[in-house]
Amino acid sequence: MASVCFYFQVHQPYRLRRYSVFSQDPFYFDNDANRSICEKVADKCYRPTTAKLLDLIQRHEGRFRVSFSLSGVVLEQWQAWCPDLVEMMQKLVETGACEIIGETSHHSLAFLYSRDEFQDQVRLHESQIMKLFGVKPKVFRNTELTFSNELAEAVADLGTYEAMLCEGVERYLDYRSPNYVYVSPKWASDPAAAPLKLLLKNYQLSDDIAFRFSNREWSEWPLKAERFAGWVDQINGDGYLCNLFMDYETFGEHQWADSGIFDFLDLLPEKIFDVNPGKNDFATTSEAIKRAEPVGVYDVPEVTSWADTERDLSAWLGNEMQQNAATELFKLEELVKAQHQAGDTHILEDWRKLTTSDHLYYMCTKYWSDGDVHKYFSPYDSPYDAYINFMNVLDNVRTRVNANESLQPQAGS
Repeated sequence: MASVCFYFQVHQPYRLRRYSVFSQDPFYFDNDANRSICEKVADKCYRPTTAKLLDLIQRHEGRFRVSFSLSGVVLEQWQAWCPDLVEMMQKLVETGACEIIGETSHHSLAFLYSRDEFQDQVRLHESQIMKLFGVKPKVFRNTELTFSNELAEAVADLGTYEAMLCEGVERYLDYRSPNYVYVSPKWASDPAAAPLKLLLKNYQLSDDIAFRFSNREWSEWPLKAERFAGWVDQINGDGYLCNLFMDYETFGEHQWADSGIFDFLDLLPEKIFDVNPGKNDFATTSEAIKRAEPVGVYDVPEVTSWADTERDLSAWLGNEMQQNAATELFKLEELVKAQHQAGDTHILEDWRKLTTSDHLYYMCTKYWSDGDVHKYFSPYDSPYDAYINFMNVLDNVRTRVNANESLQPQAGS
């Protein structure tokens, strides 16, 4: 049996306003633009897609199942500007056919720079999910599906997660299929007893929907639900899972409604069930790891992600601007937290919003096809503008903490 595991990432950053070197106020975020973008995507994607998922779950009597990760910052924006989306997502969870996945609250790369901040953001996100949906996540995915052996061990040490999502990177799969459950090398001696299982994205089938669906030059265009269901059915005999991981904005925003993407989604469950009756179904992420034992080790010594052709960190830390911005940002962590404890009630949240990975993504200087994707998402004219604007904001944060002399290191200390 092949179980389709649909996982959707939902995230919107707090974009910065244009902040010059002469700016001195502590108001960094362009909430007019943030609200406008949130409402636009809500109309094009979030509302119609969530309504469609609710209909599919009801129509198929709960056999159609999905999983979501919802960043804390998108949840804040929904609560402020589109509260009906929170209610719709609550209805999805109440069906019992929708699972919420854990992550960092601010969609950050904190694990690379601060284990304490990483853990703080994970726990903060857990609190957000419990407050809004009344559930505690059992499965974890790090920002942009970043993953490594070290990260898997750290997540296992949190003691609250049963599985983690990651990209099925070919150079580490070594010709094996992503359609099985795996474990990290630490548990190689007894995979069945591993406290943390790994679910790997089937990037070929995921990207057929997320990136190639509306490409008229693609040999499989137009993609019909029947044909895709046939590809899923072919997994039988070479795996148990079809992990379709993608941005939620795939539906209606990246693939526009006139591409036929909603019709495709509407028909897909029926075709999955019918292509080989009794052989294929849907599963949430926590259900998926219970349906099959791990078959082996997925050894990832360096950090991978689901971005670009390299599937690494180069989208966020591939040039000196990005590396400098991230390093300088996390250098302020202790001072910011001390300033927060001293009474600056907003500085910690301001700083955490700056840890959102999108700010680094906007500084990417890649070219060719990947560069086009980066330009599509960036609100800046160039990566250099993104860097300068971010560093101007960061300089003001530094000024705020430096203004409190009691927080500064004393001579001889």
